[in-house]
Amino acid sequence: MIKFTRHTLDNGLRIIIHEDHSTPMAAVNIIYNVGSRNESPEKTGYAHLFEHLMFSGSKHAPNFDTPLQLAGGESNAYTNCDLTNYYDVLPADNLETAFWLESDRMLNLDLTEKSLEIQRKVVTEEYKETCLMPPYGQAWHNLMELTFKEHPYRWPVIGRTIEHIEKVKLEDIHSFFNHYYSPSNAVMVVAGAVKHQQVVDLAEKWFSEIPKGVKISTSLPQEPVQQAPNVLHKRKKVPMDALYMAFHMPNRLHPDYYAVDILSDVLCNGNSSRLFRKLKKDQELFADIDCYITGHIDPGLFIIEGKPSQGVSLAQAEAAIWKELNEMKADQIPARELQKLKNKLESSLVFSEATVLNKAINLAFFEILDDAALINREAELYQAVTVEDVLRVANEILRPNNCSTLWYQAEIEAEGATAN
Repeated sequence: MIKFTRHTLDNGLRIIIHEDHSTPMAAVNIIYNVGSRNESPEKTGYAHLFEHLMFSGSKHAPNFDTPLQLAGGESNAYTNCDLTNYYDVLPADNLETAFWLESDRMLNLDLTEKSLEIQRKVVTEEYKETCLMPPYGQAWHNLMELTFKEHPYRWPVIGRTIEHIEKVKLEDIHSFFNHYYSPSNAVMVVAGAVKHQQVVDLAEKWFSEIPKGVKISTSLPQEPVQQAPNVLHKRKKVPMDALYMAFHMPNRLHPDYYAVDILSDVLCNGNSSRLFRKLKKDQELFADIDCYITGHIDPGLFIIEGKPSQGVSLAQAEAAIWKELNEMKADQIPARELQKLKNKLESSLVFSEATVLNKAINLAFFEILDDAALINREAELYQAVTVEDVLRVANEILRPNNCSTLWYQAEIEAEGATAN
């Protein structure tokens, strides 16, 4: 049980406090409720760009990392489709340093042509290194555009195209910052060797005078129900063929989320899982195969991806997966197997909360979902999943009309093939 207390400032900043005096450290985690799903289709990659810009310095701290390092701390950040997360870990005795730094960049971020140009170069290089240069770098772009027709999940976090970052203007960045980076659109979690009143006093001192900001609309285009298979075949300069199959699944707060997560483990988690054992180990049809869920706040994806073995065509590989999916949906999952998977998931949850930083990150995420207490119910919700639940969601989700299939077929130079 992770115990926590709450405090909300008049400007809307939600604060979660978790006291853990088994460590001399403290973690300060701030989530801004903005991710790539909040971007315009014509201006993508901004949320991720801000992950970099927030370390460009602020009015009273020209270099964010130096004061934190002098206080014995470190920091980092990440962006995904739904949110942008920043965290600092430092000795609890120096906690106020993190409050000063985080409040100053929330209010006085150094957004200039110089800072924008520096970070624009960093992000465009990252785009080239992760999306344009690697053999399978465009696969996620292709799969998301194939799968989503309306929802903003249809472009990746780093951006729909590199031109969107290359052409971003300073006024665009100021507008994005003023709209999303405000106390009313953020959650702060402080965990570690701290006291409730100590955190409240520091929050009032450093954050209370920051303007509340505008009310953020959460109304996003809803993805229509997929009515027929989506198929895209590409010839690419890749070392071997690759197959991607994406199925729409419920959102993070849907009661079936936990059964779907377990279903992904039934299919491909460990040497005894269905697809791994039958298609890779026994039949040797795949050199590599995996199955996972995106876990998005809005309805996301259940994805199967694999690379067929030498001599196995993509058509044969896809047919083999469908055969195993259909057999599993008509079969029974042994209760012992299901319990083993649930126990592994519960162990993973416990491990994920082993440090004050992980607890701070998880509490902040669940509070963004408006239910920080969910952190203490997750294990129960996984344990409550039955064999019938797993088979039901398998039959509801793993259907051809709910599937988007991408083939990445290696070019055959002798045939003079060209990439699409």
